[in-house]
Amino acid sequence: MEIAKQKSKDVVNLTEGSVAKGILAFAVPIFWGQLLQQFYNMVDAWVIGNYADNASFAAVSSAGNLIFLIVGFFNGIAVGGGVVISKYFGAKDEEHVEYAIHTNFLFGILASIVSTIVGVLLVPTILRWMGTPDNVLPQSLAYFRIYFGGVSTVIMYNICMSIMQAVGDSRHPLYYLIFSSIINMILDMILVAGFHTGVTGAAAATVLSQGISVALCVFRMCRGKDRAKLDFKKLRIHPDIIREVISQGIPTGVQNSVISIGNIVIQSNINSFGEYAMSGIGAYSRIEGIVFLPIMSMSMALPTFISQNLGARKYDRAKKGALFGIASGVIIAELIGLVIFFGISPLLRIFVNAPEAIAFGKIHARTVSLFFCILSFSHCAAGVIRGCGKSVVPMIGMLLSWCALRIIYVTVALKIIPEFRMIACAYPITWSVTTVIFSIFLLKTDWTHSFER
Repeated sequence: MEIAKQKSKDVVNLTEGSVAKGILAFAVPIFWGQLLQQFYNMVDAWVIGNYADNASFAAVSSAGNLIFLIVGFFNGIAVGGGVVISKYFGAKDEEHVEYAIHTNFLFGILASIVSTIVGVLLVPTILRWMGTPDNVLPQSLAYFRIYFGGVSTVIMYNICMSIMQAVGDSRHPLYYLIFSSIINMILDMILVAGFHTGVTGAAAATVLSQGISVALCVFRMCRGKDRAKLDFKKLRIHPDIIREVISQGIPTGVQNSVISIGNIVIQSNINSFGEYAMSGIGAYSRIEGIVFLPIMSMSMALPTFISQNLGARKYDRAKKGALFGIASGVIIAELIGLVIFFGISPLLRIFVNAPEAIAFGKIHARTVSLFFCILSFSHCAAGVIRGCGKSVVPMIGMLLSWCALRIIYVTVALKIIPEFRMIACAYPITWSVTTVIFSIFLLKTDWTHSFER
């Protein structure tokens, strides 16, 4: 593995050349990959919304927070593993890059086993705790049983993707997602539209198609001769590496899971307004998940850019990358917010036809969309902070605001003003708090030398 010498048109060198061009060249394939991930969910939602009943659509639409509660923890650790690999890659430490790759991959296998067990056992209890309506509960249970039965495909894809991206290859995960997304669409049309299998068909299509993307990633890593080389004979947990991965990844994993708890509390309040509220917010979530992808892709590219350049001791370059990433993310986000504010009604109709559901989705969208610039700042700043190895900072900031404050606000606000709009107001309020916390950290600390302390 000759890191210093190898070059590939599929790998972006983030430690040399134009900062803006380097970040964008790396972020664009991530954007397309994330778009295809959303496409999985969007196709499921569209097919269910058009070929099944509203209760089935509500079941699939409300699945995201519960899935992220369990899967998000391990995906957060995968992010930490990517930071560790990027740091050693930037420092041209070939031995530790190899150790980190194999440690991360084996961890993914173990995490898949745990997630399957936890998901299958806990989901029924959590769904009831969330106050899922009785007419939606059977479809939700059916969907989650299949999804968590094959959740290893989701986790292992994220592990493989984080390894490839850490060494500058954001293209191959994209290629494999393109293929598997086509398979997902075909399976959805056959199982749900053709055989009318409802939520079970949608879940099976997602798991099977995601499994194909994992198989392609593993084949590439095993057969390839590039920087993300995988050899099953070398799979082992290296104590020093796993300590680094855990120290970097646990905060992000805990953050993901605990924030999901906050979002589940929010979802339970949405559920109390009935199935049309669930459908309307579910449809809005699909839209937001797509239109906000440019910002999420930037926030995902920044940790790799920052960690590689700090590993290479290019501190000024890391600062320039942070400024470019945050500023461009904020500008793009506000433009997106304006489009959503004025054009939300026809977008919602892509997924739902019920006027009652559209009304709920419109209320939420017009409450939050003009504050997308604040949300973008939080995500991009968190990406910079994770890239410098201080993932505990975004964890604390988001736990305090996106979880604790959000739960307290909604609980109190709905008792004072029991209107649906009060739920939506929780989001810009809590986004603002994290913006203040992350701004203070970036402006008041020497974050560029974090790896050396």
